[in-house]
Amino acid sequence: MLAMADSPRHMHQALGLAAQALFLSSPNPRVGCVLVAPDGRVVGQGFTQQAGGPHAEVMALRDAAAQGGDVRGATAYVTLEPCSHQGRTGPCCDALIAAGVAKVVGALTDPNPQVAGQGFARLRAAGVQVEVGPGAAESRELNIGFFSRMLRGIPWVRMKAASSLDGATALHNGVSQWITSPEARADGHAWRARACTLLTGIGTVLEDDPRLNVREVPTQRQPRIAVVDSRLDTPLTAQVLKTPGGCLIYTSSQDTLRSEDLQAAGATIIHMPNAHGKVDLAAMLRDLAARGTNELHVEAGFKLNGSLIREGLVDELLLYLAPKLLGTGGMGIASFGPLDALSEALALELHDVQRIGPDLRVVARVEGRASF
Repeated sequence: MLAMADSPRHMHQALGLAAQALFLSSPNPRVGCVLVAPDGRVVGQGFTQQAGGPHAEVMALRDAAAQGGDVRGATAYVTLEPCSHQGRTGPCCDALIAAGVAKVVGALTDPNPQVAGQGFARLRAAGVQVEVGPGAAESRELNIGFFSRMLRGIPWVRMKAASSLDGATALHNGVSQWITSPEARADGHAWRARACTLLTGIGTVLEDDPRLNVREVPTQRQPRIAVVDSRLDTPLTAQVLKTPGGCLIYTSSQDTLRSEDLQAAGATIIHMPNAHGKVDLAAMLRDLAARGTNELHVEAGFKLNGSLIREGLVDELLLYLAPKLLGTGGMGIASFGPLDALSEALALELHDVQRIGPDLRVVARVEGRASF
């Protein structure tokens, strides 16, 4: 029989598999599955594929079949509750039941209302033993955007910026390439790759004409691009319009002809004004969630960054700090305020700090934001 001491090891293995879906499975959660025979042998393993493709449990069952492994009586270690609904794929709980699995160890319950405990319930009803909890924190962290979309109705918003140690993101004349190292830029592309959507503002589009795609790390999926462009100033030749994932332009403009031209160039125009004639950023987040965005990666200028912070819409900051000083006149990460008291400052919690090449990467979360 499988020793209880092996349980953490197999869940750790399943979490490692789930991490392999980091750049792949969105908008579906990143899930890994390990099938362990009663004698302790791993007979199958897998992770969730691209949207519309097989989930982790099915991949593990296929792996076992390909190797001639017998899964009857096996224990399935899964980093998220097996789904119980018919979507683009069939219910994973039914596949495990049909295969004769005896026990399922699940990290945590799926927050998707279409599942939300029903997968575990169906397994128990079929006589499958169910244990829930091991690896829960790690699995939730890996899928924080999915949990945000399901529980809050908005994506997890991560704002990325690169600056000098004195907080400058560019020189007084706007020059910003490159403050940080090639290693930091490659790391930043890895964070791009895990996002469902990249957001920027019209200022960045006009000044830099960025591609905003993933180039420095291998990926099978390019994130969608979204632009906040109140007046529809995006040039018809802009690089963001050429992204394979498509480009969303959020605007408050009523210029029908301009909208038609941009749509012909490849954009999807979304009219979402607020009371001040700008884009309603909170409504934009809800719309992005409805379009399947789990993680929103923001790479914008200090104006849009400041607006997002001012409206309380940022969950996490991804900061790359170069060991250099740029001095007077440098542009900062975000423009908001002014603040009259230190108590009004945006309170952050340091989530992770690492050295990337010669630079420092700081992941800081808005205090209490991850507790939904």
